[in-house]
Amino acid sequence: MATRLKQRLSEGRANINGWLAIPSGFSAEVMAQCGWDSVTVDMQHGVQDYMSMVACFQAMQAHPVTPLVRVPWNEPGIIGKVLDGGAMGVICPMVNTVQEARDLVQYCLYPPAGKRSNGPIRAAMYGEASDYQRTANSEILVIPMIETQEAVDNIDAILNVPGINGIYIGPSDLGLSMGMIPTLDREEPNILAIYQKLLDATKKRGQFAGLHNGSAAYAGRMIEMGFRLVTIANDSGLMAKAAREAVAGARKAGGSSAAV
Repeated sequence: MATRLKQRLSEGRANINGWLAIPSGFSAEVMAQCGWDSVTVDMQHGVQDYMSMVACFQAMQAHPVTPLVRVPWNEPGIIGKVLDGGAMGVICPMVNTVQEARDLVQYCLYPPAGKRSNGPIRAAMYGEASDYQRTANSEILVIPMIETQEAVDNIDAILNVPGINGIYIGPSDLGLSMGMIPTLDREEPNILAIYQKLLDATKKRGQFAGLHNGSAAYAGRMIEMGFRLVTIANDSGLMAKAAREAVAGARKAGGSSAAV
């Protein structure tokens, strides 16, 4: 049976993705109850490690979110471990060439489609232990990150690699690779044109495109543009934003007595 996320993606529906930088099962449990379709543990730029990832997955397991991981890099050791730990999708940074896309698929999938080693220590808990190896290749989402001009230039070859389900765009690194400041919610015409190119390339192959966003409003615009997996900031950023707004609101309501 397909994960909720994969089913929704196959139906062409938009999905809202949470992002966990905080290495806390309690934080993950709170996030998992907030209506996200999927929640991603960030092992690249968050402060998560493997054990905190497992704790986050354990905390989220009672809730209807699909657990994903952004791995630190495209290498078989960590990719195999996060999948064994229960990830139902791998978002992999800096996939720039067709060979790097092929490598990612090989690391994610069991033979004969790939070279993943057997040992799903937690992953098999998500269904019948005897069925996991039979169904994993069709259930796991393999998602390379497109975040350089080189990757954009190679997009057709990357998407043509069997086993690639979709892509995830990193706006900050994409801009950085083109000599721009690293930021989310980009408005540069040439970046928006790249987004459209990537959307067109995925759509014609029945794949999806994802994007990291800084705000809910921009994420909504990107859904209208055609993105089917949109992330809004991360847990620490959302917490800080809500805290700043609460403090500012209290100071405003309190008038001169509450002024700094």
